[in-house]
Amino acid sequence: MNANALRSSYLHFFQRHGHAIIPSASLVPENDPTTLFTGSGMQPLIPYLLGAEHSQGRRIADAQKSFRAEDIEEVGDNRHTTFFEMLGNWSLGDYFKQEQLSWLFSFLTDTENGAGLDPERLYVTVFAGDAENNVPRDTESVSIWKKLFAEKGVDAKDVELLTESRGGERGMQGGRIFYYDAKKNWWSRSGTPDQMPAGEPGGPDSEIFYEFSQVKHDPKFGNYCHPNCDCGRFMEIGNSVFMEYRKNADGSFDKLAQRNVDFGGGLERIAAAMRDDPDIFHVDVFDTAREDLTALTGKPYAGNEQAFRVVLDHIRAAVFLIADGVLPSNVGRGYLVRRLIRRAVRFSDSLSAPSEKTSSRDMLGSVAQKFIDQYAVAYPQGYGLEGDVHHIVAVIQQEEKKFRATLRKGLEELEKMIGSFSPHIDAHNSSSDLREVDPVQAFLIYQSYGFPLEMIQEELGRQNLFVDEKKFQTEMRKHQELSRTASVGAFKGGLADHSVNTTRLHTAHHLLLHALQVVLGPDVKQRGSNITGERLRLDFSYGTKMTDEQKAAVERLVNEQIAEDLPVIRSEMPREEAEQLNAEHEFGQKYPDRVSVYSIGPKGAIPEHPDFAHAFSLEFCAGPHVQHTGELGHFSISKEEAVSAGIRRIKAVLS
Repeated sequence: MNANALRSSYLHFFQRHGHAIIPSASLVPENDPTTLFTGSGMQPLIPYLLGAEHSQGRRIADAQKSFRAEDIEEVGDNRHTTFFEMLGNWSLGDYFKQEQLSWLFSFLTDTENGAGLDPERLYVTVFAGDAENNVPRDTESVSIWKKLFAEKGVDAKDVELLTESRGGERGMQGGRIFYYDAKKNWWSRSGTPDQMPAGEPGGPDSEIFYEFSQVKHDPKFGNYCHPNCDCGRFMEIGNSVFMEYRKNADGSFDKLAQRNVDFGGGLERIAAAMRDDPDIFHVDVFDTAREDLTALTGKPYAGNEQAFRVVLDHIRAAVFLIADGVLPSNVGRGYLVRRLIRRAVRFSDSLSAPSEKTSSRDMLGSVAQKFIDQYAVAYPQGYGLEGDVHHIVAVIQQEEKKFRATLRKGLEELEKMIGSFSPHIDAHNSSSDLREVDPVQAFLIYQSYGFPLEMIQEELGRQNLFVDEKKFQTEMRKHQELSRTASVGAFKGGLADHSVNTTRLHTAHHLLLHALQVVLGPDVKQRGSNITGERLRLDFSYGTKMTDEQKAAVERLVNEQIAEDLPVIRSEMPREEAEQLNAEHEFGQKYPDRVSVYSIGPKGAIPEHPDFAHAFSLEFCAGPHVQHTGELGHFSISKEEAVSAGIRRIKAVLS
């Protein structure tokens, strides 16, 4: 069964069970200012999950186009993609766990009307409960799963893991059903129960994993394997969310007026499981584009997987985004399309002969056409192929041509600068003909023309030159530091002084950063800061102007934490331990082996026993802070503006 047949079989299966089949929504969300792209199947259905009536009834199914910008840097392994299709089915106050899990298991294991997966290869996870928030353990799903597996002759023992780290300590334990905590088996738009803002719906979920027969556990990911291990032995192929809770303003939870089911299953991942092949890029939707790329470059996929995967994923994503009206630009959604195409150019060039790298060959346009042909049947309307096919290809061709012109200029400049470099014999290898060049000049090429370090090294290597990578990274960090402090002077740690007002604003800065991540998405990262006694300034990664609603939501969230009078606790620990806690820290910053970490909240936490798992904010930081958020006063945003492409700036005050 190919991907088109799998998609069709899924929709027909749920249609037979009374579901109305709806078309995919656009990748550009309608009436949702909180996000740039449609990143999941449930996103367009949020109003109906909250109780609005859907015109098609209470049982809905679809195949939804989805794009997640935060996965761009992850693409290159065998399972990450920025664009994907999510197979989904929803119960809007109709059926619940018994029907959902039974139907899903039937579809996945049915050899006639489903995916035909071996039930011996399937493993599931369930919610272990959250006593602090009074949300019980999901024993009902466990009972249902045990019965379903038993009907297939599979023993389904349930075992305790509770956290991902505990999974690495305990391993499989002969289990089939695994309990994980809220970090893994609770779903809401904002994360765990403690991360959810008031009014947001959420609930426990049950994930289903496929075990690839030929993949063995890699000890570098821990002594023991378990379903959520990152070694590649297991792949999540679907997630049933049982959305039945809404968070109150006081932090407690009430039941929603209606119990909902929200299922999402990755089309490409299920197709990979059907092949028992962990490489998603072997799924047939990539076949013709992969073959075309081989013909264009003369290189096989085997041995060149990373470059192939980046080009295939990024061009497929660009095709769908352009079809939905997103054109390359330097801001907002357009910036992401431009970034996708330019990264695809870079990686396609790594597959090409040196003489071809900056030519005007129509490489990416050709690959794009193969994807258009592949998806023409599945998306004949929302995809807009008949009217837009030439437009899509032309946009990609034009963007490739423009970027190649930039690359040519950069290469010419690099050749000019090679003569002015100050080379010397490598002190560690005096017999070598390789000579080291000035890292400052090499960094200027990177900064001005977008050349990655690998490309600079390759071009220098033709003249028996090289740039020291550590020195190059040092120049990059210097540049980042200058960028952060250029407008108002280089204050230590971003602080003008350690006065009372500056200290209060510094603590508010921590609250602001996490509030932005809650409202705008977890890919928001700090890109600079400056704090005086009068105001704080935070530069952060985000591609478009914030709406008034988003700014109001951030202000409200920060002021809620201030009103809670949360404890602010400093802890000292090894850097590796802080990183494992996912404490926020600045990109490119070099930290010592032991670091200072500030956690804000939860209520009742004390310095002797900080509760990192439930803290509102958790950051590497060595600056001064207040002891409780109640000391801050009222927080308000005074200005939000652009700094550069993909970077926004907020100025805020306390009163």
